[in-house]
Amino acid sequence: MPENVRMEISDRLRRMFGPDAAWSDDHEGVSGTALRVTSGSETFYVKHGPLALAEYERLRWLKERVPVPDVVAFEEGLLVLADVKAPSLDGAEPASASSVMGRVLRSLHELPVSTCPFDGRLARVLERAADLVRKGLVDADDFDADHRGLTPEAVLERLLAARPAEDLVVAHGDYAPSNVLLLATGEPVVIDVPALGVADRYRDLAIVHRDLSEDHGPAAWDAFLSSYGLITEVDEGRLYYYRLLDELL
Repeated sequence: MPENVRMEISDRLRRMFGPDAAWSDDHEGVSGTALRVTSGSETFYVKHGPLALAEYERLRWLKERVPVPDVVAFEEGLLVLADVKAPSLDGAEPASASSVMGRVLRSLHELPVSTCPFDGRLARVLERAADLVRKGLVDADDFDADHRGLTPEAVLERLLAARPAEDLVVAHGDYAPSNVLLLATGEPVVIDVPALGVADRYRDLAIVHRDLSEDHGPAAWDAFLSSYGLITEVDEGRLYYYRLLDELL
């Protein structure tokens, strides 16, 4: 495995991967802490660290609701996922990608909130953001261009002062083109879901708006909205609020 990664692998997983398994952190289509493991004709993705359990629990819940990767194993804090064998929408044709993004998010946001056991509401997320700020774990150098010059403390203060009402749905939590894969059959697969939970729909919409508008212009955002179809008027204030919140997470 890569030299910068240290993890304990159970004997069962070692046998499953095989003695000649090749490990890599250089891959497309799976984000976060995933490592690619190739053994013969088989490929797996392995996630580790504090978010692995959160993702495992959410993948189990989503399995019969939204297409997600198959869980091959979860043991000793390691989550092993099957290879979906599909590229992400990150490099797809903009109009088509935007339409798929809208359709997939609609199916997620239409899930009954009452059935989702995971909490992504503002109270909890702001508490987590405040903890990251207190611990000095927010890098202001990574802020978007229009937030450069702000300190993490200033961002948090703005968020606490301008907290909006919430329109709750089952939200992905990091809904970007790189986190939707598209099979050759045209079926999408949702990945990277450790932040999924009941939250304001604008938690997702803000990230989509940022990525599609900045990379492909307003036409891509309009195509997304047409396919999404769950709002008739965009709340610009909440778009900005949740984009600002994303700077701290």
